[in-house]
Amino acid sequence: MELAEMIRALRTELNEAVVDGADQPVQFELGPVEIEATVAAQRTAGGHGKIRFWVLEGGADAAHTSARTQRITLTLQPKVRTSKGVLTTAYVAGEEVDGER
Repeated sequence: MELAEMIRALRTELNEAVVDGADQPVQFELGPVEIEATVAAQRTAGGHGKIRFWVLEGGADAAHTSARTQRITLTLQPKVRTSKGVLTTAYVAGEEVDGER
């Protein structure tokens, strides 16, 4: 799985949590999200070559395990774009409540 694909899946899960909790009385501010993964870098040959990062899973096959791997930690700061295009703090369940933080 590519690193971008893993982050895309995380974004989808977080979006579903926001929608599912919209009418709930208990609210959670979505703080920094830390992801730790073991990745292998693969460079594509050619004039416009690029590097892709592959997330290694627990049962990675022999082809991937022979690659040089790195453990990385990403800290993501989730934000929600309002209807006016402004980025604001994300909440897992609806709007902010007075005194919540």
